[in-house]
Amino acid sequence: MHDDLLDLLLALDGVRQSPRYHPEGDALYHSLQAFDLARRATDDRALWAAALLHDVGKAVSSPDHDAIGAEILDGLVAPRVVWLVRHHLDLLEAPGVTKRRLRGSSALVDLQRLRRWDVGGRSPSAVVLDAADALVVLFDGADLFSLSPDGQAAPDHEEIV
Repeated sequence: MHDDLLDLLLALDGVRQSPRYHPEGDALYHSLQAFDLARRATDDRALWAAALLHDVGKAVSSPDHDAIGAEILDGLVAPRVVWLVRHHLDLLEAPGVTKRRLRGSSALVDLQRLRRWDVGGRSPSAVVLDAADALVVLFDGADLFSLSPDGQAAPDHEEIV
């Protein structure tokens, strides 16, 4: 799994993004920034994983990278992480609908946090770990297929949507 995730991340190296929305440059640098922000904000490794992996689909296609990334990650990481990657643009594309649909749920809180890190990971001068080191930090003592804040089986956000 580690090597598969590393390959997915390294595929983002050099994937250019619109400078209007992403002045930081390529999708890998952006993803590593989002990961760093998540690590500083929470101990929830599933959220770290979602922040790090949210844009892996951009190596294939930018417009529908959320769905592509989720499909690629399905079976590699916890269903919660896959769900977050699949829905990480919902608060951008349909904020009102998303907030109403997920009102009062942990999924909405997770999406709001992920959105904040996604938007925050856009500094052209940020200092970040490289992809291999980020995965070492992420995997340190964790099972990425069942990540949850308390070490128990991760809740499947699909159940609430």
